[in-house]
Amino acid sequence: MLNAVIEPIADSVAPEAAAAQDTALARSAAGGDMRAFEALYRRHAGRVHGVIQRLVGAQGVRAEDLTQEAFVRAWQALPAFRFESAFSTWLHRLAVTTALMELRSRRSGPRFDDDEDALDDLGMADSAGHGTALSLDLERAVATLPPRARAVLVLYDVEGWKHEEIATELGMAVGSSKAQLHRARHLLRERLGGHA
Repeated sequence: MLNAVIEPIADSVAPEAAAAQDTALARSAAGGDMRAFEALYRRHAGRVHGVIQRLVGAQGVRAEDLTQEAFVRAWQALPAFRFESAFSTWLHRLAVTTALMELRSRRSGPRFDDDEDALDDLGMADSAGHGTALSLDLERAVATLPPRARAVLVLYDVEGWKHEEIATELGMAVGSSKAQLHRARHLLRERLGGHA
């Protein structure tokens, strides 16, 4: 029976059935069953990687490392998981926390990501000196945002968090969260409109 649920969650599987399969696998994994945890990894790695990549920006290799780190943390924390929420919700929150910890650690180090002027110069002239139209899709545009603005945008607009949750998680005032969201949206409109 375990082999039947090792594949990623199919679109045709009802959410309730997927949650029940996750719960069964998580209970087995919490007891030390590595195969059950591998099944959970296969089912959720794409979504976890996606949210981490959106939060940390255009650093593909770092997003992959953080995805692995999130799953290592999940494996370590799974025995204490109380099953009060869906496993996918718990794992997703753990992934977001892992990415946010990375953003916090970057804040205490050199701040290369906040150099908006350097990002604004991207694609302005080609080697012949002609202006070029830089075609950015939304994901790439989001990746160019300063880290705090990007984190608030992703958590609010993509993940559906409330400003109070974002403020608590990022250690800022609720008003700052709202201001960062406004800033992120403004920068996105500017970047997408100016390069479209």
